[in-house]
Amino acid sequence: MATALSGKTALVTGGNSGIGRATATALAALGATVVITGRDTLRGEQTVHEIAKAGGTAHFVAADLDGERSARKLAATAQRLAGPIDILVNSAGVFPFGPTASTTTEQFDQVYALNVKAPYFLVAELAPKMAARGGGTIVNVTTMVAEFGMAGMGLYGSSKAAIASLTRSWAAEFGPAGVRVNAVSPGPTRTEGTAAMGENLGNLASAAPAGRAAGPEEIAAAIVFLAGDDASFMHGAVVPVDGGRTAV
Repeated sequence: MATALSGKTALVTGGNSGIGRATATALAALGATVVITGRDTLRGEQTVHEIAKAGGTAHFVAADLDGERSARKLAATAQRLAGPIDILVNSAGVFPFGPTASTTTEQFDQVYALNVKAPYFLVAELAPKMAARGGGTIVNVTTMVAEFGMAGMGLYGSSKAAIASLTRSWAAEFGPAGVRVNAVSPGPTRTEGTAAMGENLGNLASAAPAGRAAGPEEIAAAIVFLAGDDASFMHGAVVPVDGGRTAV
């Protein structure tokens, strides 16, 4: 039975855990063929198995996204596996916290390589091809701390603020050719990656009107909306899905 995204192919970075995994599962449930990527092969294969068990189609590519070369290689591999990419979700990211004075050059470069360079060059590879076919969608994942200052989150927040800015620039660049570029800005979300924060995650979430952390499926729902035709008039939007934190 045809569904909303039947015939579409999506590439979801970081698709083997957390928000990326929830997004990949939701896109597949709507009929998209999904290519997911991550460093953990076991989790990636488990995700593909679960999607297939639910009746969807998915492929896993083990990749350590650390800049231009790895991004271009991933784009080529994904297209060989599944054909032209119609939907790109840049979900993979690292989020180290800590004081500016103790940040090393290696840490700085690692964060920007994954959080900024990888999505930049994935877009460089895939958006022109989408434009040549007359359309496509790109959804970037940023963070609420790209919108306001918080001690210890300067490195992470600044990398995601770059992505928010790029979202608007890419919308202007590729939108006239039918490629919609938008972003989702999550608040505190319970994932494998944030589990180590323990009670601090709940404390951070308590400052928002919702008063709680999100589940990854709640963030994925906004990503899937932006990826689909119901968001056809949205270009360059950075949508807060943060329990209202940036509203207060």
